[in-house]
Amino acid sequence: MQAYLAGLATGLSLILAIGAQNAFVLKQGLMRRHVFATCAFCALSDAVLIVLGVMGAGAMAAHFPWFLPLMRWGGAAFLLVYGARALLAAWRGGGALHASEAAPSLSATLVVIAALTWLNPHVWLDTVVLLGSLSSGFDRLPFAAGAVSGSFLFFFSLGYGARFLAPVFARPKAWQVLDVCVGLVMWTIAFGLIVKG
Repeated sequence: MQAYLAGLATGLSLILAIGAQNAFVLKQGLMRRHVFATCAFCALSDAVLIVLGVMGAGAMAAHFPWFLPLMRWGGAAFLLVYGARALLAAWRGGGALHASEAAPSLSATLVVIAALTWLNPHVWLDTVVLLGSLSSGFDRLPFAAGAVSGSFLFFFSLGYGARFLAPVFARPKAWQVLDVCVGLVMWTIAFGLIVKG
């Protein structure tokens, strides 16, 4: 139980930081668009990466020195483009929460969240490298189960809890503020990746 709780606490502490993936999940929850699929994809992706890390795949970065730079530059490019789109949407304004709006297709939503998840080196570093190395001090299986539980708890809480903010986002100005925040978060992460490169 101690290893499970340690994994749960560690997983939650790493995932709570505001990032590109979390911002997208929040926005999907606010719009009530493909919320279950978005949350499930993020949580399942985290689960795969956590298990890989706990099973020792963190050593992959040491054996393949090109892996993390590839993830860093690919992730930075994607985040710059996605951030620019969010800032452009904020500049254009006029957005508000309308249930009648046509939602992007499920496949388009999954492509975006897949890129935000799998091309994000922070996700790899947090799940595969950091959680993988931290698990060595505990019974690995319960630790991994705790960290995976934390991911499911966080993403589904974020996605479905966002609806409580819906009255706020009925105003176009709130969407502009959110889009600016999302764009700045994306660009901050992207520039951080570029500087580290």
